[in-house]
Amino acid sequence: MVDTAFQTQYRQEYIAAFEQGLSKFRASAVTEAVIKGNTAQFLVAGTGGASAVTRGTNGLIPPRQDTLTTSSATLVEWHDKPRRTQFNIFGSQGDGRRILQAGSVKVLNRKIDDTIITTLGTGTLNSTTAATGSLAMFAKAKAKLARQDVDVDEEDNMFCAISPAASNYLMQVKEYAHADYVDVKEFVNPTLGGPAVRMKRWMGINFFESNRLAGIGTSSETCLMWHRNALGFAANVGDMEVDADYNREESYYWARSSIFMGASLLQNTGVYLVYHDGSAIA
Repeated sequence: MVDTAFQTQYRQEYIAAFEQGLSKFRASAVTEAVIKGNTAQFLVAGTGGASAVTRGTNGLIPPRQDTLTTSSATLVEWHDKPRRTQFNIFGSQGDGRRILQAGSVKVLNRKIDDTIITTLGTGTLNSTTAATGSLAMFAKAKAKLARQDVDVDEEDNMFCAISPAASNYLMQVKEYAHADYVDVKEFVNPTLGGPAVRMKRWMGINFFESNRLAGIGTSSETCLMWHRNALGFAANVGDMEVDADYNREESYYWARSSIFMGASLLQNTGVYLVYHDGSAIA
């Protein structure tokens, strides 16, 4: 007897595709909420490397001026709006409306990281040539920043974004592989309710992987090391707007995520570009 009339079972709970769904870079910047307007101004104040002076021959203490520099971040509107017909939602597997909304948020979070990566990439301090990841490579980057008077001892404010290839090489370094993992709670994604970005604090710097860095998978990947005060990020005061609804006239469901945002390099001396050769692993 031949068995017939088999039934195919379709799982209703969808499985998320492999893609970045939260911003890894956002909490590593000085953040400003813009209430009105399309530009946020950041003020960087310092002494200009001034030295203490003694009283002059006239009996007066020579005055000086503080070094005040402003940097602006111009906000640009970014959106993502997926749409599916009611029949498509009705006849398809999974929670179609949830897929629309969650996917839209992921697109915007990736755009946040792309914007910040591009801004950090305008820094001019770099390692000149690419090599495979090593303790010496990143220790040198930290030392180069310290030479620029960057307070590299502020562990909560020091970050380094590395490629998966660089991470692979560093995991072969005993000191890095044995470092303790640190959960950075402010990286929790409130919109999706996702997990915190997993970071590894090593040499007083918070390391994390990113697959969105320039040159990823090539012989010239650009890993980034920076101090929080070198990077400004501004967004509309309401932050990301996430909305979803049903159009009765045309019978389709839609979701939309929107954000007005911009990033600015506040201090060039606080960013170091570490060129890495990841071609052997790619």
